[in-house]
Amino acid sequence: MKRMNHRTTARKAAGACLALLCVAEMAAAHAWSLSVTAGPRRLFLHVGNGALSGSSAGTLNGTLGTSGIVNTVRVDVPFAQLGNGTALPMTSDSTQNVSLYDDGYNTCPNPASQVMVGAGFRRNSGNANATLTVASPANLSNASSDTIPFNQISWTVSAPGSGVPNVISAGTFNGGSLTLATVPGNTYLENCHTFRFANGAVRAAGTYTGRVTYTLAAP
Repeated sequence: MKRMNHRTTARKAAGACLALLCVAEMAAAHAWSLSVTAGPRRLFLHVGNGALSGSSAGTLNGTLGTSGIVNTVRVDVPFAQLGNGTALPMTSDSTQNVSLYDDGYNTCPNPASQVMVGAGFRRNSGNANATLTVASPANLSNASSDTIPFNQISWTVSAPGSGVPNVISAGTFNGGSLTLATVPGNTYLENCHTFRFANGAVRAAGTYTGRVTYTLAAP
């Protein structure tokens, strides 16, 4: 699918991390599913800030390696709202709003509240697909070893301007691994994730942290 208005690795798996810091019903979800020019096998994955996927749109021919950036999403819970069960939006330190597919499209217009997630798989032949997963630990924890279950954090997805049904899933972290998308060969998938904290119980004071890892792998 083309837009109307409009890193890459040679290994079998690519990974990216997102740090989460913690002191419903989903709306209609959309994503971009874009074509990639066939070529030698390559995986491309980014979560938040990253390096462009190639010198021109849809080639995934960018420099091999990793940007090394781990973005953070966070929420500060007001004392008067502790554990009242009202979900709170989380903010992001990502500044990535323009697609790394490299067509200049403004995929995530509000990066302070969104995290752009993109996954691409290039191949010359065959019918293999790549799989995008995310893994989380059981809990976030603070310096006193108090914990908050990771399933208190969920996310919705969106892709402004796209009518393509959701191809990178919304969901809730489960303290294990979740499959988010199947990426066909010579395809690039992308959308924006907006995180929220369920605030389902009163917690001990402190700064709670945890890290989730996104992995794109192909056979």
